[in-house]
Amino acid sequence: MILLSSEKITKSYTEKKLLNDITLYLSEGDKVGLIGINGTGKSTFLKIIAELELPDSGTISKATGVRIGYLPQNPVYGDQLTVLEQVFKGSASETIDLKEYEAKSILTRLGITDFSIDVSRLSGGEKKKVAIASALINPYEILILDEPTNHLDNDMVLWLENYLRMYPGAILMVTHDRYFLDRVTNRIVEISKGNLYNYQANYSQYLELKAQREEMEISTERKNKSLYRKELEWIRRGPRARGTKSKERIERFEKLSAREKPTAGEKLHLSSVTTRLGKKTVEINNISKSFGAKQLIKDFDHIILRDDRIGIIGKNGCGKSTLLKMITGEAVPDRGTVVKGDTVKLGYFSQESEEMDTTLRVIDYIRGIAENIETVDGTLTASQMLEKFLFPPDLQWNSIDRLSGGERRRLFLLKVLMDAPNILLMDEPSNDLDIETLVILEDYLENFNGAVVVVSHDRYFLDKVVDRIFEFQSDGTLKQYVGGYTDYLENCTAQAKQEKQEAGKDQHLPNGKDNNSGNATRTTERKRKFSYKEQLEFEEIDGVIADLEEQLKVIEKTIQSEASNYSRLGELLPQKEELEKKLALKMDRWIYLNDLAEKIAESK
Repeated sequence: MILLSSEKITKSYTEKKLLNDITLYLSEGDKVGLIGINGTGKSTFLKIIAELELPDSGTISKATGVRIGYLPQNPVYGDQLTVLEQVFKGSASETIDLKEYEAKSILTRLGITDFSIDVSRLSGGEKKKVAIASALINPYEILILDEPTNHLDNDMVLWLENYLRMYPGAILMVTHDRYFLDRVTNRIVEISKGNLYNYQANYSQYLELKAQREEMEISTERKNKSLYRKELEWIRRGPRARGTKSKERIERFEKLSAREKPTAGEKLHLSSVTTRLGKKTVEINNISKSFGAKQLIKDFDHIILRDDRIGIIGKNGCGKSTLLKMITGEAVPDRGTVVKGDTVKLGYFSQESEEMDTTLRVIDYIRGIAENIETVDGTLTASQMLEKFLFPPDLQWNSIDRLSGGERRRLFLLKVLMDAPNILLMDEPSNDLDIETLVILEDYLENFNGAVVVVSHDRYFLDKVVDRIFEFQSDGTLKQYVGGYTDYLENCTAQAKQEKQEAGKDQHLPNGKDNNSGNATRTTERKRKFSYKEQLEFEEIDGVIADLEEQLKVIEKTIQSEASNYSRLGELLPQKEELEKKLALKMDRWIYLNDLAEKIAESK
């Protein structure tokens, strides 16, 4: 059954036509992902479907009784309502009575536990969570979601993903989270140059189908070009032959001349511009940070290597952004120090792009960094750099406040990269960036000549970019894992399984009696302890790590001294990579053994 029809929708802003005569139908069971580069009109189209904005032309029609729920990208609340009142605003009294407990449960899963606080006192991310709860708790046949995963941590994204997979109504959403699209959607629609392309597929299958469509368009255009050349040659023959020309053939030539030719889509171009990074990078020496009674970061110690690719994850409010700000110097640790080398040039891609002056014109904002910049493609002007970042000349003279949220993020990214950093700190870089930009950014970071430290909830982005993950623990310590996000999950799953098995063994006494059968005292007296091999490893591991670190220092010095000897470098670099892998594994093992030692001490 078709729930909603949007037919021949057209929408323009000034001279720019966003939507050109596009049609979309939503049926029962549809879970649709809407994608396209920033500024193509995705959010505008959602608002038109939700009947919050009128199209220039076209119609929206719904089946009888169909209700639409809409989650905006950035909710704004003006009323003085509590969190729970806002969730149920406009709901029938019976809905409130039936679903109050469920609403509180959803809010708790999203990290909001004070239901009586005034929503005006919440942060932007918290307001988004309240809006998500409101969208999910009210009964809708169609749910429209604009960037639902923004401001959610990894656990919340996984929970929402599973919730929406089971959602009984139809869903239309814009999101940049490719794993989310893969697992929730059964249909992808793409807006490109005002047109809408429909694919009955999830994200992975969409990529294959899109490639097939583009190849077919190129093949068809190649045939049309060949036919056009033949017809052109025929039409150009002398006047004597004109009388014998068939009318149909002339009409065919005119159609071929006027045909709409497939053009390559605009592509974002990121040029790697960096400043030389010396031997000394950033040393984080046992830093700690608290806010009131809450310990955010406890005794974190790490040296950022020159080619590090580090991902930082953890629950919202745990201190991820604070850690980045302490590295930049915007925040000061309560204890410990952050020491930066003389050649370090930080690029900080903050979460909210707070420092943007939106009254500036786009071109003036970039000229504030440099009028000309040296890149691998040669010297480029500020205007040329903007064009490479998909800001055509007519858009460059607009004020920043006229840009979409995604376009502002892309502009802010250009500013950060134009400053030629050699260590990039990125706080939720995937927020508000479209998928195409993310793919190109991932490729850029893969070849970036410097270190990258990224806070992100985007699992796909983490898998593509990082090779080491630090996870915030509840006590403010950071636990290190080798690999990307999927590796981290597998590690956690294996560890949880092992702990469950050990806990199961501990529930039963050697004589086979359950610990609840009168022998509880004997069970509680049992203590965890090291195995003989673990005890030896625990005693030796500090020395092993110190030895590996010393070996790395030696080989790094050798690499610097042999920089022009390519044959020797070919031998040294693999040795360095092998040492780094060994060191990372030993560090993981060190964390495990020390955690175990603490548990043993606590049980005594």
